[in-house]
Amino acid sequence: MSTPVYDFLEKYAQSGMLRCHMPGHKGVCPSERIPRELFSLDITEICGADSLFEAEGIIAESERNMSRLYNTAATVYSAAGSTLCIQAMLALMKQENRRVFAVRNVHRAFLNAAALLGIDVAWIMPRYNGGILSGEIDIDAVEGALLQCAEPACLYVTSPDYTGKTADIKALADICHRYDARLLIDNAHGGHLAFFEESMHPMALGADLCCDSAHKMLPALTCAALLHTSCPEYADRLKPCMSIFASTSPSYLIMASLDLCTEYIEKHIRSDISRNLECITDFKEYFADRFEFADGEPFHITIKSAESGFDGDELAQRLRANGAECEYSDSSLVILLMSPMNKREDYEVLRIALEKTLPQCRRKALVSDSFNMPLPPKAMGIREAVFSPSEEIPVEKALGRVCGAVKVPCPPAVPIAASGEIITQECINIFKRYGISTVNVVK
Repeated sequence: MSTPVYDFLEKYAQSGMLRCHMPGHKGVCPSERIPRELFSLDITEICGADSLFEAEGIIAESERNMSRLYNTAATVYSAAGSTLCIQAMLALMKQENRRVFAVRNVHRAFLNAAALLGIDVAWIMPRYNGGILSGEIDIDAVEGALLQCAEPACLYVTSPDYTGKTADIKALADICHRYDARLLIDNAHGGHLAFFEESMHPMALGADLCCDSAHKMLPALTCAALLHTSCPEYADRLKPCMSIFASTSPSYLIMASLDLCTEYIEKHIRSDISRNLECITDFKEYFADRFEFADGEPFHITIKSAESGFDGDELAQRLRANGAECEYSDSSLVILLMSPMNKREDYEVLRIALEKTLPQCRRKALVSDSFNMPLPPKAMGIREAVFSPSEEIPVEKALGRVCGAVKVPCPPAVPIAASGEIITQECINIFKRYGISTVNVVK
């Protein structure tokens, strides 16, 4: 498969052309501590380089290559992460005056986009599985919400969630389309799912729009993301919606990394996935008598630490000291995030690190980690709350106050109280559980 963006950058870097244009580094590395090639390949929208949001040359060609790989009506690049893709999806729904329903365990980027666009969200609460990160989606609740909605609607779902749990996207798509609603999927953690033996990607399962954070699961630079649609009528509308929020100078290095991903996907990803799946299966079987693992897409190796008799944060801390850094931990979970790029020897290193770690960890009584998160009452709209004067206060003093802009840390960046909601005692308890000591509230 061709790699037109990278090929152009490489040719330009070798051309000796005098750079009477941005960027200011002029292709010259200012320090021996930084790889020189990064600067020589970093350009702006010069003649022949195309322009991301008006693409008709090398970027458009690369995006068409990616679209063919994912079998979409259109796939476009983002150099500003899935955040930009989420903003664009919601902007498109705003243009169509659709009521936005969302399953609650969203990333805070969704709330910020809703605030910027003046969207008030109708929440569908999942049946949580041991914490705010993951839960079962009640299909009947989704259908009931769409049935009672008299206006055009859409449903926004995070799948896989942060722990790797996937929703029944096909069932959700069937329900949405029955009521002429659109299904939007935050598939940030699932860019690889299209290339399993049987595709698990939202585009193959009936979603109308979805985003992939390519940097999470594919060999792309941080902030590389993809916005897909299965709807031909949306193909020409994606970029105008993205351009509302995006920089007019997106990184060519990030776009080149997406361009090179097309070559990797075409030539290597399926065999790499197959090899890794064998390793993950062997790894889980090896530790099956010592750990409970959460169900989900396999590259998220999520240890249910509380149910395995360990404190997740302690397990992660000691694992770090033994040479392996996890993606996320709290008292109940440790998430070891792998990708198709991992090698067999990586799993042996991880196995040895865990073997060293286990004797160092204090055992706890086995816990079945029940969890309940009622929907807090709403005092004002998301936009009004985010842009109101606010103050940051200790969570202990937040009872009855209205949540302002959400500032939960990333990872996992899942809101506890959403902007405009009244902070309840249940919210305070959950803030404390996740080590969040302050909260932003409306004055």
